[in-house]
Amino acid sequence: MRKIKTGNTIELSLLIFSLAFLFTAVICPMTALFIKAFQNNSGKFIGLTNFVEYFSSSGMAVSLWNSVIISLITSIIAVCLAFVYAYALTRGDIPFKRIFHFTAMMPIFAPTMVFGIALIYLIGNKGIITTMSGLKLPLYGPLGIIISEIIYTFPQAFLILYVTLSYADNRLYESARAMGTSALRTFMTVVLPGAKFGIVSALMVAFTLCFSDFGAPKVVGGNFNVLATDIYKQVVGQQNFGMGAVVGILLMIPAVMMFITDRMIQSPNRDTISSKSLKYRIVSNKWRDLCLTGYCLAINIFIMALFFAVFMASVVKAWPYNMGFTLEHFTVDSPATGGFGSFLNSVVTSALSAVFGTIFVFLNAWLIEKLRGHSLLRQTGYLFSLIPLALPGLSIGLAFIFFFSSEYNPLSFIYGTIIILVIANIVHFYSVPFVTATSALKKLDKEIESVAESMSVPSFRTLVRVTIPMCKDALFEIAVFFFVNAMVTISAVVFLYPADFKLASVAIVNMEDAGDTAPAAALSVLVILINIAVRLVYEFVSGRKVTKTE
Repeated sequence: MRKIKTGNTIELSLLIFSLAFLFTAVICPMTALFIKAFQNNSGKFIGLTNFVEYFSSSGMAVSLWNSVIISLITSIIAVCLAFVYAYALTRGDIPFKRIFHFTAMMPIFAPTMVFGIALIYLIGNKGIITTMSGLKLPLYGPLGIIISEIIYTFPQAFLILYVTLSYADNRLYESARAMGTSALRTFMTVVLPGAKFGIVSALMVAFTLCFSDFGAPKVVGGNFNVLATDIYKQVVGQQNFGMGAVVGILLMIPAVMMFITDRMIQSPNRDTISSKSLKYRIVSNKWRDLCLTGYCLAINIFIMALFFAVFMASVVKAWPYNMGFTLEHFTVDSPATGGFGSFLNSVVTSALSAVFGTIFVFLNAWLIEKLRGHSLLRQTGYLFSLIPLALPGLSIGLAFIFFFSSEYNPLSFIYGTIIILVIANIVHFYSVPFVTATSALKKLDKEIESVAESMSVPSFRTLVRVTIPMCKDALFEIAVFFFVNAMVTISAVVFLYPADFKLASVAIVNMEDAGDTAPAAALSVLVILINIAVRLVYEFVSGRKVTKTE
């Protein structure tokens, strides 16, 4: 019994340490952000002056309005497109489903700036479509931002709706067919009500992602200001940190609303699948399947055209004047804008974020789920683990500046180092892996711990020899999630990177600003390729593992 007591003491100590880490990396920086919103640059308390000044400025108020309108339009269009696409893959008898599914997720592998660059080469003043058709579209402004953001939010909306539509009770559809209900009425009375919570979640996620995105508006926004570019101008351009904190708080509003809405709709009424439910059976319909196949092909062609445009831009000497093949854009390594060296920096940072993020997330989830007693500490840990879900990357980056750069902070030595970049990535993407880990742990039989305890087996031995092997798929999924997102993010790190340690996403923005669009495209291609390679390796390894198990 002494071993078990010692083990519980170690587990409790680790849980306290994880709570201390989350408190230091999440709660303290966000508190510093809120405090800064009520101070001037000298640190003097000025009350609501910054807020009054922000809303008194017509230009800044317009930025807030622009962000809301752009996000509304983007979320509605993206969710509508994603719903039909998810419906085709789950309810249609169409070919190439695995290819269609993979292609729909490809935008996740690219930084958001890439979509703006691709649109420049497709429908810009010298773009392929513009040159061929002679039709010039006002790309720089709301149109370019909306198209870019639709591409950016489409995979997330599709994934939510794909999971939602994958679960359906076939008895409802059999009853509708037996009563002679038309396809349209079945869709309106069965399909949509069954997917309403998924649709709401997809709308909220798409709105939040668009509202807080920085990459696309920076590349194709032109003179059309949004909140994300406002915060960049206030902090980097004018060194007005108080006003930047105000914008950072405003950016959090949609994410907080999404978090509250998601918590509210998670009730027993959401469950539409019971033990008596039957798996949905696809009924063949020639014309429906033909239309859905054509729709999926159109979406795939558009997505592939974007990636093809970026690839062509990276290997053409001078678009569209000299279309000769070259690889010189891949070798650009400017100290001012970054280059190939920034790609290597991103790989190292992403790998460290994946390793340490996966270890910390899974260990914290295991402590919260499996530790007996100490319910208050476990509930606090669960709450702290969900808070990052409501924090936009730009707000996190700005909060880290205020907290970790303070001379009174004993941890200020990590500011301006790779350590703070890794911590920012872990915090930014923490919640989704945490939910993944807790879901995997909840699926394990609780008797495993009971049997181990009755045999006086230390809990950490059970963790290493039983729990981790059984959750291996979830661990790899979490690691891939951290790596891919850390490679493409810019919002969480744009304020934190050291001058001599630029990241690829930051270098892409700097290059595009400097007019080096082709090197920016080349760097984007490298980021996309390594993300796809990491994902394919994971799919290959997990596929072989499943085959061996079977």
